[in-house]
Amino acid sequence: MDDPYTFGQIAATNSLSDVYAMGGTPVTAMNIVCFPTCISMDILKDILKGGADKVMEAGAVLVGGHSVDDNEPKYGLSVMGLVHPDRITANAGAKVGDVLILTKPLGVGILNTAIKADMLDRDIYEKAVFNMSYLNKDACEAMVKVEAKGCTDITGFGLLGHACEMAEGSNVTIELWADYVPIIKESIDLAKIGVIPAGTYKNQEFLKEKVNFINEIKQEMKDIMYDPQTSGGLLISIPESRSIELMDLLKKKNKTDFNIIGRVKEKSAYPIEVL
Repeated sequence: MDDPYTFGQIAATNSLSDVYAMGGTPVTAMNIVCFPTCISMDILKDILKGGADKVMEAGAVLVGGHSVDDNEPKYGLSVMGLVHPDRITANAGAKVGDVLILTKPLGVGILNTAIKADMLDRDIYEKAVFNMSYLNKDACEAMVKVEAKGCTDITGFGLLGHACEMAEGSNVTIELWADYVPIIKESIDLAKIGVIPAGTYKNQEFLKEKVNFINEIKQEMKDIMYDPQTSGGLLISIPESRSIELMDLLKKKNKTDFNIIGRVKEKSAYPIEVL
């Protein structure tokens, strides 16, 4: 993002997501900044304002921070949140028989690569920004209400990487349904012509022994499922008996695309199976 305020918003949203992924409520946040002294402090001011506005939207309090002189601007937050110990949603909490719900569409890594190459129209750029800067607060509140036990947020390891962490941590196999995964549709055509971030290939290499594509999946779809996300959605594991209730709550509250994208099975040869 060239706009410093937007940069700050997205960085803060991403930082807050780890608390939401555990079913928690953010309480305090502390700025962590690396910034070159040769760049105008007005840019840093706008970055910090973007972050502060997202912290306020989350209902948390900004309690200061730390700054370091560095060659490249970097910004994030150290976030403290609260959750009742009996209501934690962990990435090791998936149970056999659960279904999986993804609360934001995939594709922002590909769109970010296209943004760097000045390949996106303004409306698609705004769509990417909206998805990355949209707090997982609404999705978190919905999953807590239906007493979900398993969750992870989707960020740099992509859908397949974070789903694999959940599968291995829970000692299960996760089955994903490629045709049901929500996607920002403009990323599909970009993937077809090879507009792919380097992190996609790193994720693919790391997971090559852990993912089994059972059906014939198009290459662009594989790339999107490996695509590293910036500030992605929550992957929620929920008993099937409560999944419709959760979907209904998300329809009322969640402002991004979401869907049921798979199920949890007994552990087999691969942590992840894609149909």
